[in-house]
Amino acid sequence: MNAQNLLKIARQHGAPVYVYDAEKIESQYQRLTNAFKGVGSLRLNYAAKALSNISILRLLNNLGSGLDTVSIQEVKLGLMAGFKPESIIFTPNGVSLEEIEEASALGVQINIDNLSILEQFGSKHPDVPVCIRINPHVMAGGNSKISVGHIDSKFGISIHQIPHLLRIVDLTKMNINGIHMHTGSDILDIDVFLYASEILFETAKNFKNLEFIDFGSGFKVPYKAGDIETNIEELGKKLTTRFNQFCEEYGKELTLAFEPGKFLVSEAGYFLAKVNVVKQTTSTVFASVDSGFNHLIRPMLYGSAHEISNISNPKGKERYYSVVGYICETDTFGSNRRINEISEGDILCFKNAGAYCFTMSSNYNSRFRPAEVLWHKGKAHLIRERETFDDILRNQVDIKDLFETPKAEVLK
Repeated sequence: MNAQNLLKIARQHGAPVYVYDAEKIESQYQRLTNAFKGVGSLRLNYAAKALSNISILRLLNNLGSGLDTVSIQEVKLGLMAGFKPESIIFTPNGVSLEEIEEASALGVQINIDNLSILEQFGSKHPDVPVCIRINPHVMAGGNSKISVGHIDSKFGISIHQIPHLLRIVDLTKMNINGIHMHTGSDILDIDVFLYASEILFETAKNFKNLEFIDFGSGFKVPYKAGDIETNIEELGKKLTTRFNQFCEEYGKELTLAFEPGKFLVSEAGYFLAKVNVVKQTTSTVFASVDSGFNHLIRPMLYGSAHEISNISNPKGKERYYSVVGYICETDTFGSNRRINEISEGDILCFKNAGAYCFTMSSNYNSRFRPAEVLWHKGKAHLIRERETFDDILRNQVDIKDLFETPKAEVLK
């Protein structure tokens, strides 16, 4: 998308606002599909938690994607968006048996990541196909805050617990039809990822009725010009060869599955915010915008760096600014960034705002969540209205009668 179209959207729908480029999502989906075209059966299950707007889900469903969900609410969103139950996988963490049973009753693929629930579910529902999430104890991601494959992770069943796992499967006679792992985000070292895959292949040999092997995702995308990213094409070539070899050894063709989220939608997203005030202190020039970590928490939570540009003054002289928000906390989006000269009222654009941005927003400081817009075939489509004060009060119960002073008391 170009800056002029983004400015038009900001004028039409106001700021702050999230904008998503459908064409970029489609091209990323196609790129991943092409990287694994040598696999007989490939399933890409979009990770709904990255960006769960129902219109985005419909777009991915239309592309032929499956859906990776982590809550019963995401399962229901997926069904409303048109996904068939059999194309949805439910991969929660730490939820109750009741929630897993509710998802199972809707006909989706269940993925269980702990021995306790596995035994309980298998004892009650031995005929329901179940995938098992394995923790390979491999950190393929580059950021320790978003790595989930380490030995002390709460995610997955440890590879050292395989004997216990097999005993549960044998005693309950449950149907294991899939094996899954997810090592974390921002994968750069393909060889480390392939090493973890070998652990998954070795584990898969213990189960005779598998239909698929799910390798998770976590592919890194570039956050700035020249930034490094996962070499999807190289990974596709190497893993395809090894996967096809394993299928031959296993004696049947299995489906290779991934659950990409950030890879599909991160670069497609733009967050637009208006500059409220430019403030000079003794050592810093602050550009304060009409937003904060209530709308975009990743820089504060993960230390994520989002490229920031002034689309109102793209040819202005570059100066150093610290871009901050209006929240009554420290909410710095970027410190000492070189940005074209900023004036009050300018629109700043934050890139890579498609994944884990709006979905992690809140009403902190009683602020409204922003609108969302989908740019599709040259037109801007509003896909979420900006919140209003009525939305803040919607589920609150005002017990004002408890605190009103009776008129008789006032007269005294």
